[in-house]
Amino acid sequence: MSRWRPPSPSSTAIITREGFEKLKAELDHLWHTLRPEVVKALAAAAAEGDRSENAEYTYRKKQLGEIDRRVRYLSKRIPSLKVAEGSPADREVVFFGARIELENTDSGESVIYRIVGPDETDARLGWISIDSPMARAVLKTRLDDEFEAELPGGRTRFVIVAVDY
Repeated sequence: MSRWRPPSPSSTAIITREGFEKLKAELDHLWHTLRPEVVKALAAAAAEGDRSENAEYTYRKKQLGEIDRRVRYLSKRIPSLKVAEGSPADREVVFFGARIELENTDSGESVIYRIVGPDETDARLGWISIDSPMARAVLKTRLDDEFEAELPGGRTRFVIVAVDY
């Protein structure tokens, strides 16, 4: 049996201006503030002597590795992102960056989503990735259109109640 696995699908390299600024601020904070503090604490822990039984040293090494991993990722990801600015001419059609209100035709339940890039999704805020099944189903539909989305609970029908940019 082979260990080969197909490569994971790459995420869409698009982001809102707010999300881009947030990623740049995170990179700046990690590199200029947090990393120097951890390096200083690591040096102090290393100076205490025996490193094999030094929990502080082990913890700081792991923390530094996590910071460096995130810095590497952000350093590669940020230059590849394309910032989507402005809003479309037809503001009743759903595109990237839209805030949409949907009504489930079966239950009558209403939900509000914002379509954003994969780097800025937040379920608590209702921000869904443009790569998600719901976003793929609703893209390029118009206000008052009905559409179907394949969700984990099964195929569901929705009506677009509102579109805002």
